[in-house]
This record gives sequence, structure tokens and C-alpha cells, in this order.
Amino acid sequence: MDRTTGNEEFFQHTIKSEIAISGAGIHTGQSVTMRLKPAEPNTGIVFQRVDLHRKPLIKADVDNVIETNRSTTIEAHGARVSTIEHLMASLVGMQIDNVLIEIDGEEVPILDGSAEPFVVALEKIGAQQQPVKKTYYTIEHNITLVDEDKKVEMVALPYHEYRINTLIDFNSPILGTQHAALKDITLFNHEIAPCRTFCFFHELEALLANNLIKGGDINNAIVVVDKPITDDQVQRISKVFNKKDVQVSEEGILNNLKLRFPNEPARHKLLDVVGDLALVGFPFKAHIIANRPGHSTNVRFAKKIKEHIKKYKHRQDIPKYDPSKSPLLDIHAIERVLPHRYPFLLVDKVIELTDKHVVAIKNVTYNEPFFQGHFPGNCVMPGVLQVEALAQAGGFLAIPRNSPDQYDTYFLKIENCKFKQKVVPGDTLILKMELSNPIRRGICEMKGTIFIGDKLVTEADLVAQIVKRPKD
Repeated sequence: MDRTTGNEEFFQHTIKSEIAISGAGIHTGQSVTMRLKPAEPNTGIVFQRVDLHRKPLIKADVDNVIETNRSTTIEAHGARVSTIEHLMASLVGMQIDNVLIEIDGEEVPILDGSAEPFVVALEKIGAQQQPVKKTYYTIEHNITLVDEDKKVEMVALPYHEYRINTLIDFNSPILGTQHAALKDITLFNHEIAPCRTFCFFHELEALLANNLIKGGDINNAIVVVDKPITDDQVQRISKVFNKKDVQVSEEGILNNLKLRFPNEPARHKLLDVVGDLALVGFPFKAHIIANRPGHSTNVRFAKKIKEHIKKYKHRQDIPKYDPSKSPLLDIHAIERVLPHRYPFLLVDKVIELTDKHVVAIKNVTYNEPFFQGHFPGNCVMPGVLQVEALAQAGGFLAIPRNSPDQYDTYFLKIENCKFKQKVVPGDTLILKMELSNPIRRGICEMKGTIFIGDKLVTEADLVAQIVKRPKD
């Protein structure tokens, strides 16, 4: 989990106001209106079919995906919404976390076949920062997906940002092999969002035969002509799309459609990867490499990433201690806040401190005075002193920082205390204290955890009272 504070990137965002977007679905041809509305923190992206009885909600989550034929479809509570990938990608590009999408049909409008119209609409109203931190999850090890039949390979590598590389190869003399890259999500809106969906001319008749692309238009999809076609075929397609001047350009693109980028098809495949991986449901950072990706493999890959995050999710809350970095508060600064002194000062460093949590360090050595009498010959740090170390760390949350020498804190209650592993000489304790509730009337409720490396060794709920010292 990224712990940077004071930067709006690390807070959740919704949209500032409601926005309406209308258009036809590419496969159903149905005219649809969507209303995107601000949503509370931790809502996520939720669709609502307002045209159906009881207006069912459908969370945009990989667990709700029921179809990936040419687009991505989700379903819940008997309602479905299809072709969500371009809209989902635009929300990722705008770094919007929470939004309610009211839709009066079953398919998101295709518009120009890219994510750009959604991005433009979202940019007009802007994003609203919310007072809840955004937790980015990390990849603990490489996650791979290989589909031999489809010749697809996808891998997620541990990385400190969100980066994607895609490669497409359809054995097409027109497209050839194309590569696209997104080095940073902030570049999405300009480098990826404008890229339109594409298909091959020889696929059009099959799509029409399967009752798809009813809302298709040769101006909202790049149609690649990589095989010889007859005049009759062109005339049939002209009639379907109600176009009089359908022809093939020298570049092998139908209707002289000008590409926005030389590798626009590869960039659009990257756009689809962004939209489909948004269904993981957790913001995460990784380097994604996708060779010949498609909706079905994107969704399978998203499921693997979600399973990985859920498996290792508990580790994301473990504070990271780098002893080479200077502490926020060293032992001398600690003595100016806490009244404790040797041999009872049990905090050596403070490495994180906000209004809601503190992380401190206690280095346990053989020279601790309590080892002389506590299990001689079998050195074990007393559990009560572990709790005392937590309490001292909590003092940095409880004691007013502008006048620390005027206040003391005293235990009122210790609950749910568990000791999961022995603490012995040589261990470095990472002490984390978090406020469970805002401090009221001098009462401070805290959740305490102690880690050694990535292992939880002790936890407890502590309640303390802040008391002003009497004047001499």
C-alpha cells in the first residue's frame, strides 16, 4: 500500500456533478442514455438499470462478468450491461474511483468507438477529491496467463506505478505486428483514449449474421481490409451502413478513415486491457505485458490478479521499515514527548505519524533488563511490555503536540489482546497504532498491532485517558 500523504493522488475521487451521455450501442443498436452521478467513498463503479423494475444495481466487478464475445458484459440481480470496457477505461484514465452510472438500456453507447468522448465529458465536470485514502495494492510476484489456443500471453510484474505494454499480431499484411505502451496512467487521456475499436472486413458479415453491430458505423470502427473483396461485398456493406461512397484506401482501411495514430489498433487493444482490468475491483500498481490480448483473456487475467490481491491483501497493511532512512523522530525527539526514561522507554524511533496513525520501532536486544529475570536462559519479551510499547507509541496520537510536557496518558482498558509469536533478542518490533474513533473528552481508542518483518506477532485494542498534569 502506498503511504504517501498530502497528495491528492492518494485520496479517492468521484465526479463533481452529474453528467448525461447518450448514443447507440454498437451491438444492440439501442439508443441509450447514461447519467453518471457522484458516489460516496468506497462505492466503486456501479451501474443501475433504471429502465427495469426495482432498478437493479450491478457492480463493475470481474465476478459479475458473464460474457466476453466482442465486448465485456456484466450481470447481477437479473440485469446486465454490456460493452462497458471503453467507459471503464475512461474512468481509470480520469482516476475516478466512485460513481453511479444510471443507464436506461443494456449496452453502453459506442459513440466514436474510443474512450475519448467519455474522457472529454468527464474532463468538463472534473473530479472531486474525497476525504478517504485510496489504497493501491501491489503485486507480490509475477502473475501469468497463457492461452496456447489463442496464442495469448499476459503477465503482471511487481512495479511501483501502473504501466502497460501490448503487442498484437493477427498475421495481417495490413496491420503487421504492432506494439503500444502506456508508461504512466496520466498519459492515458491523450495517448490511448482517442483510439477506436477495429475489426476486419471479412468479420463484418459474420458479425451481422450473429445479430451483432446493429449500431455499428464504419466511422466508429476501423475496418481493416486485408483480403481481396468483391464489389458485391462492398455494396452489401454499403447498404447495411447506409453509405454511398464506401471504398478501400491505399492503407487497407475501409472508407478512407484516417488513423489517429499509426498503431491505433494496438493502442485500442491497450485501452481494452485498461478497461477490463478495472474490473479487478482494487486499485493496483503493476507492469502489465499483454501479447495478443482479448476480452476473454483480459477477464481471466483480471480474475487471477483479484485472487492474488485478496490472498496477499493483509500484507498491504503491514508497515514497511527501512532502517537506512532517517526516522521522523529519533530517541531525543521521543524524550521530548514521552515522560518515560530508561529502563522503561520502549520506543526507539517513530517512522510515520499522522492524525490517525503512528508507526514506531523497538529494537529488542539481549541487554534489556527484563531478560535477567524473565525466563532466564530462554529469553522472551514479556507480553505486558509489548503492550506497554504499543501504548507508548500511541502516546504520539494522544498527547497534544503543542504542549506534550503538560499531559500524561493512562490505560483505561485493554481488550482482544493476542500474542501470536515469541519476541526474542534480535527482533525489531514494528509498532502500529491507529485511532479507532476520534478522540473525545480525553478518551483515546486505538487498535494496536506489532509486526516482526511481515509477521503479525501481537495485537490488542487499547483505551487510554489523556490527563493534564497538575501545576507545581
